[in-house]
Amino acid sequence: MKPVAATLMALRIPFVEAFAHSVRSRTYSDSIVVRLVLEDGTVGYGEAVARPYVTGETVESCLDFMGAQIWPVVQQTDYLAPPAATAAGLGWLQAIAQTLPIDPAEGTPGGVVAWNAARAGWELALVDALLKAEGRSLSQILPPQRSQVTYSGVITASSVESAVKMAKRFKQFAIPHLKIKVTGEGDRDRVAAIRAAVGDAPSLRIDGNGAYTVAGAIATCQDLAEFAITSAEQMIPRGDRADLAAVQAAAPIPQMADESLITLADAEALIAANACQWFNLRISKCGGLANTVAIAHLAQAAGIRCQLGCQVGETAILSAAGRHLAAHLPVEFVEGSYGKLLLSQDISRHPLHFGHQGHAPLLTRPGLGIEILDNHLETYAHQTISLHL
Repeated sequence: MKPVAATLMALRIPFVEAFAHSVRSRTYSDSIVVRLVLEDGTVGYGEAVARPYVTGETVESCLDFMGAQIWPVVQQTDYLAPPAATAAGLGWLQAIAQTLPIDPAEGTPGGVVAWNAARAGWELALVDALLKAEGRSLSQILPPQRSQVTYSGVITASSVESAVKMAKRFKQFAIPHLKIKVTGEGDRDRVAAIRAAVGDAPSLRIDGNGAYTVAGAIATCQDLAEFAITSAEQMIPRGDRADLAAVQAAAPIPQMADESLITLADAEALIAANACQWFNLRISKCGGLANTVAIAHLAQAAGIRCQLGCQVGETAILSAAGRHLAAHLPVEFVEGSYGKLLLSQDISRHPLHFGHQGHAPLLTRPGLGIEILDNHLETYAHQTISLHL
């Protein structure tokens, strides 16, 4: 089945409230949505989230690469229908991913680590459309290993008072797992207050978004260990893996790689360096479903524990893809599916956000399992690029 047209839409959907961490405070979603049309008229949707401090992609560079480098390849490819046998599903996903160009030249210009957001957006649109054309669900390609998905809550970088208010809100909804954004300023007071507010039952994780030096990361973990912290995510910037290994060796809290983990080669190098005990997988960061599954399988073989994270401001498209992966993979923590808990308006007909205790049902309808409202896309698109044969 060949694609015949596509539209790239850069969105700006306001948040209900600002989301802050050590690198950035965000007030709106800046996702890029791919609307893809196959030759039989079937429409599929994908989503890319460009983050300069993660993959190096900006919204503008991502749009350019998606239109100038990926579309010419996609429009010439005759894609196979999804296989009938579940066991062949991963191979089908990998075949789709392999058609998407990585970079037209040696190296990556402008500080881009990998064009993973761009590739993820196209891969999801193709998967959604090709599955819909056959009336099949992604859950038949990535069969679920659990009956529901349980999501974590995230407490943003804020004052102690705001953090406690948010923590109590999560406690009211019996959310079992919480992640706390830390910045190097007032960490102990905030974490202590949050632990006191929620009690001993919820698990707590911290996330530094690369704000610390090696010595600072070790000292912070030593200072916070008494609050029963499960993992410390990306405390130092992406860089020499020996630095992360040094933190892992000296800190009393297991380290989780996030921005240090973008490609399969990153995963292999982190494992070889004994740099961490956890991987944070994110679909847009890792380049799509196929790449994320490949990294997860590598982690599982090496005894690395996994969290399925998200990019702040994801719409229903990436939330749905994440729901399928979270149900399929042996991940221990799951983030995302905030929907209208964070966005002033999501783009799907039916809400996708998690409910009481962080629980959310599996998705079984064709494609990614959601219905996207084109009028909502048009409302929030501040830039639109039409692509044709």
